[in-house]
Formats: sequence, structure tokens, C-alpha cells
Amino acid sequence: MDAKEREQRIIDSYRQDEHMMILVFAQWCVNHDLNPAEVYVQAYPDQGDNPVLKQMSELTVPKEEAGEIADDTLLGVLSMFGNEDLAFVVTEEIAKQQQRRK
Repeated sequence: MDAKEREQRIIDSYRQDEHMMILVFAQWCVNHDLNPAEVYVQAYPDQGDNPVLKQMSELTVPKEEAGEIADDTLLGVLSMFGNEDLAFVVTEEIAKQQQRRK
């Protein structure tokens, strides 16, 4: 494998991991009765539509069929990819939900 092929594999692997992170985010939103696109736009209001988010949102399942995604898991995954703005908005949503439970 030459350097160009190795570079392409790294790019492809990162893209696949990024898609998985977005899917985890989208499913977490569904599990918490939130619209992933609405939560995303709170963090990145100037980005407009995110086609990968739309694509990954289509792969989510109803919350009754989904496994639980721990809040800390989602926040860790977002942080790994440098999505601090989105992690901040998710943290606010977590706090809102905790207030509703009280």
C-alpha cells in the first residue's frame, strides 16, 4: 500500500467514524423526544442543513426499539470529534430533562 492509498484509508475511516458519531447523536435525540436537526442548529446556527445528519437521522429507530445511549457516552463521543458546541447544547438538554423529572 502506497502513501496515497494509506491516506485515503485514514480519510475513509475518519468519515465512517464521524458518521457513527452523528448516528449516535441522532438516536440519542430520538430516544429523548428531540429533533436532531433542531438540536444541531442550536449549536451551529450558521451551517444550515447538514446532509450527513439527515442521512443518519433516517437510520434511527423508534425509541421503543432502540437501546439506551447514556448521556456521558454521547458527550464523550461528541468531545472526541471536537463538537464542543454541540456537546454544550446536549448538556443543556440533559439539564432541562432532569428539571422536568423533579
